[in-house]
Amino acid sequence: MRLRAQPALLLLILLRTLAAQGRSPRSHCLQYLFMGTSERDLGLSLFEALGYVDDQLFVAYNHETRRAEPRAQWVLGAATSRLWLQLSQSLKGWDHMFSVDFWTIMDNHNYSKVTKPGVLPESHTLQVILGCEVQEDNSTRGFWKYGYDGLDHLEFCAETQDWKAVGPGAQVTKLEWENTKIRAKQNRAYLERDCPEQLRRLLELGRGVLDQPVPPLVRVTRHEAATGTTLRCQALNFYPQNITMVWWKDRQPLATEDGTPKNVLPCGDGTFRAWMALTVPFGEEQRYSCRVEHPGLDQPLTARWESSLPDTLVIGIISGIAVCVIIFIGILLRILRKRQASRGARGDYVLSEYE
Repeated sequence: MRLRAQPALLLLILLRTLAAQGRSPRSHCLQYLFMGTSERDLGLSLFEALGYVDDQLFVAYNHETRRAEPRAQWVLGAATSRLWLQLSQSLKGWDHMFSVDFWTIMDNHNYSKVTKPGVLPESHTLQVILGCEVQEDNSTRGFWKYGYDGLDHLEFCAETQDWKAVGPGAQVTKLEWENTKIRAKQNRAYLERDCPEQLRRLLELGRGVLDQPVPPLVRVTRHEAATGTTLRCQALNFYPQNITMVWWKDRQPLATEDGTPKNVLPCGDGTFRAWMALTVPFGEEQRYSCRVEHPGLDQPLTARWESSLPDTLVIGIISGIAVCVIIFIGILLRILRKRQASRGARGDYVLSEYE
C-alpha cells in the first residue's frame, strides 16, 4: 500500500517546494506534509508525514512505525529530548485526525456507500499542508490546506475560524467542521501559538546550520537541436532555495524573464538545483549571459557560455584531421596496389621439374 502512496507524496513535496519560492528570504517556516490513499478492497493506506524547517527535511513519520524519525543531522541529538517526545505525540494525533477527516470527506462525496464494510468503490488521495511562518519582525502567519484527488479542497482561515470551500463537494464538509466550534479554536491555537513556538525551538536547535547559506555553482551550457541553439543556465548545490536567475543580452536584462526559475528541485542532500533555458540565434551565444542572485553570494554572479576552443582553431583542427585522413587513405591504396602487383608476378613464375 505504501508504494501506491509514493507518487502522490512526491507531488505534494514538489508543490511544497514551488510554494516556498515566494517566501521572504528573512522569514522562517515550519511545514508538515500529510498524505494518505484509499485502496480498493483494502480501505485506507498507511498515513505518511514529512516535516520541514525552511527547506530542510527534519522528520518523517508513518502509521506503521508510529514514531518520529530524525532526517537531519542537526536534530539527531534531540531524538530523545522533550521536544522530540512532544513532536512524536503530535504526529500520532495528526495520524488519527487525518484518518477521521479522510472518511468524512469521502462520505460527503458519496464515496462511502459500499457493498460491505471496509470496501471502497475506488481509490482516492488526501493531502494536507499545514504550518506557520515567522517573519523578521516576529509576526506570524499560519496555513492549513487540504487537497483531495490532486485538487485544492479546503483551506482554514485562523482569523475568522472558518473554512474556505475550494474544490467541488467541499461545501458539506465545510459546514460540518464549522459546526464543531472546539475544532476551530484548537486549529487557531495551533497555528498562532503552538506552531510558531515549535518553530523557534527548532531554529535554536539548528543554529549554525539552518542560518548558513550555501552559494550555488553556476554554469552555462550550449545545446544544438533542429529548432535552434539553446543556452541552459544551471545553478547547483545551493541553500536556501530562494534564488533569482535572469538572462541578459548585451549587458541588459531580458524583459521576458521574471527572475524566478520554474525548475527548482531538491538534490536530496539538503541543497537545491535550478535551471532555465533560452533559445538564441546561432553564432550569437556570447551576447547572452546568466545573472544569478542568492543569499550565499556577496554579489550577483554572471556566467556565460564559453567555448573550450576558438571557432577558427576548431575549424583548423577539423581541416587538419581531414587532410591527414586523405593522405593516410592515399598511402594505404598505394601499399595495397604494390602488394597486388607482387602477388601477380609470383603467380606467373613456375618451378621447373626435375627429371
